[in-house]
Amino acid sequence: MAQQFEDKFHRKFYYLRLSVTDVCNFKCTYCLPDGYQPSGQKNSSFLSLPEIKRVVRAFADCGTSKVRITGGEPSLRKDFTDIIHTVAETSGISKVATTTNGYRMEKQVEEWKQAGLTNINVSVDSLDPRMFHQITGENKFTQVMAGIDRAFEVGYDQVKVNVVLMKDLNAHELPAFLNWIKDRPIQLRFIELMQTGEMDELFNKHHVSGVAIRNQLIANGWLLKVRACNDGPAQVFVHPDYQGEIGLIMPYEKDFCESCNRLRVSATGKLHLCLFGDHGVELRDLLQQDSQEDALIQRIQEQLQTKSVSHFLHDGNSGMTPHLASIGG
Repeated sequence: MAQQFEDKFHRKFYYLRLSVTDVCNFKCTYCLPDGYQPSGQKNSSFLSLPEIKRVVRAFADCGTSKVRITGGEPSLRKDFTDIIHTVAETSGISKVATTTNGYRMEKQVEEWKQAGLTNINVSVDSLDPRMFHQITGENKFTQVMAGIDRAFEVGYDQVKVNVVLMKDLNAHELPAFLNWIKDRPIQLRFIELMQTGEMDELFNKHHVSGVAIRNQLIANGWLLKVRACNDGPAQVFVHPDYQGEIGLIMPYEKDFCESCNRLRVSATGKLHLCLFGDHGVELRDLLQQDSQEDALIQRIQEQLQTKSVSHFLHDGNSGMTPHLASIGG
């Protein structure tokens, strides 16, 4: 194995978030309220299967053990199952996850599992079909819920469900969500609304702090789980009376970035050192031949030495990220 990817703050990187498309068919209020808009940039085609194979292999050779395939909506790619298989067969990769809006899960999740998908996150921002429609712009609540049921039927032990809680929209649904996971092996992941370049007004109107939710959980007997080295940023809580779990993702909390263990590659082959960074680093020119791996690893390692100690969200600076779909959330 080549040298483990590590930055100058001695953070090691075990986790790659790989976007394979920035296209999404939902119009979530906090991400793409006006729907997907093509960038119009030249040479903006998405990474090919061979390019995906090369970038994943380079990361695996430098200690990465988990890859999350993201979008946009990754299942919109016709070769999505092939992408899963390509990532899963890479030596050293033990976890292959995806984050999806779930609209294709009922029909396709069995083939995803057979291809090697080990973990699934589904975005479900409300258990009320009308609120779900209001937030996502799509009337697909029943379809998404059927997809979650199907995932359990085909053998997944747990499904993670992402929820962006928003004041005056779905924040009052916390008790309903808790009741939903009482007897279901679902890890609910409450994600704080994040301020991105196009969402200042929405953020100011709807942001809910995760700290209040955490205090409520602790007061009701929920206990913090130990975090594995390739886990995401969630603080995960368990309760003896619940089959499900609660994860809290709170990017505004002090020291949130201290445990950063993940890097991002966009659908067009740019390395992003932070979701809220100022620029992406071009990798695609080094993804054309297998023989370029050493140069690819060297470029990534050099760029890691420029990674900041933290994001600057507390200063209202979300970098160049216009919305979360642009580099896979």
